[in-house]
Amino acid sequence: MPKLLTSNFLNSLKAKLPKDTLREVTPKYLEEPRGILKGNNNSILALPKSTQEVSIIVKTCQEYKISITPYSGGTGLVGGQLNPSQTASVILSIERMVSIRNLYEEEKVVIVEAGIILEQLQNLLSKENLFFPLSLASEGSCRIGGNLATNAGGVQVLKYGSTRDLCLGIEAVLPNGQIFNGLKRLRKDNTGYDLKNLLIGSEGTLGIITAASLRLFPKPSHFCTAIVAVESPREALKLLNFAQKFLDNRVSSFELIGQKAAEFVAKCLPQIKVPIEGDSEWFVLIEATSSSSKNIELEFENFIKLVFEKELVQDGIIAQSNAQRKIFWSFRENIPEANRLVGSIVSADISLPLGELADFIDKISYEISLISDCQINCFGHVGDGNLHFNLFRNWDKTVSSYESIVPTLSSMLYGEVIKRNGSISAEHGIGRLKKSQLLASSDKAKIDTIKAIKKAIDPNGIFNPGVLIDV
Repeated sequence: MPKLLTSNFLNSLKAKLPKDTLREVTPKYLEEPRGILKGNNNSILALPKSTQEVSIIVKTCQEYKISITPYSGGTGLVGGQLNPSQTASVILSIERMVSIRNLYEEEKVVIVEAGIILEQLQNLLSKENLFFPLSLASEGSCRIGGNLATNAGGVQVLKYGSTRDLCLGIEAVLPNGQIFNGLKRLRKDNTGYDLKNLLIGSEGTLGIITAASLRLFPKPSHFCTAIVAVESPREALKLLNFAQKFLDNRVSSFELIGQKAAEFVAKCLPQIKVPIEGDSEWFVLIEATSSSSKNIELEFENFIKLVFEKELVQDGIIAQSNAQRKIFWSFRENIPEANRLVGSIVSADISLPLGELADFIDKISYEISLISDCQINCFGHVGDGNLHFNLFRNWDKTVSSYESIVPTLSSMLYGEVIKRNGSISAEHGIGRLKKSQLLASSDKAKIDTIKAIKKAIDPNGIFNPGVLIDV
């Protein structure tokens, strides 16, 4: 593969595309949120406005054996949007592909191009009293294509599922430049291999997703939100079980938050209100939603009264207004930013069977405390088993002072996850940063099949090389 973008390649590409499609790479396309990796400058930026233009770029790159780094919103946390090697690369950004192609209100389906920002899509649909439930801290900048490429999760997976569950069909450009026209609006389609779900979560290694058919729901009209103090993660899981029995499928979010998260936000982001006080080590942010039930507020209040009576919670606040609800969620959504400012040593996005979750937290927290004075901030979407179990420098030390012990801490943490039949990546993907953990935690048949699929679909390895797995 060439080490430089040759004039022959660049001239060939320019001749086939509109004048403003190819541009110089600016710094934002070479950076990722945590500053762990840097992209290389031996790249050119391609900003196609149509699926046909994406196909032209891919075919030309295939002809010249030039690698492609797909770029969506740039919010990924595992380095999948960067090429840190010195190999020549085209950074292919979908940011100009932002059209809503069709809205089928009665079917509750929207067909959108992959470059639309998640929050913009949510706001547009809200005006039609419709709701796309994917909700992430980065929704103001992440794009639908990236959400699909990583099978993003978020805070409402408990009720609505992950991005894969919300997608009915996709359009994508494959490594040979062929366009996969899979924009179906079907709930059932049993016609052989499921290419849609193969491409979703493949992190740009098998295709460039250019558009998608997405499931919609009636816009919720009632939100009931509370933050409650619980004695332990074990009690939080009892609370979850009771909530799902009492409120059934109206429970949309169930977030476990440790006291350390409140400390980090208060210290690093003083402009963000921390809505919880007290000595409890653990809190739960719980939300129930409905688009029709007028009695949900009363039922939610009765539920909170009952959990106090059953001593499942020690203290709590029910949001009395939408403004107070937003304060609760602003606190939760700013925990990752506070983490970044503190300085992480190990950042783990993991999932566990619910029955293993409490024991895991107790055991690994204790074992880490025996060998390190690092701070532990454990929080996450515990309703679906997803934890963000992160380790941070002590306040009087630097991140670099922990460098020698990081491999041991990481090995302990992921080793315990694997022992308990958990996943080393619940919603962030594998990217470049978690490849070793993927190999250590996966069945050999799975790895061999992933390699075989990659080799069959992208034999020259030009799509996001170095991401997910090395072939």
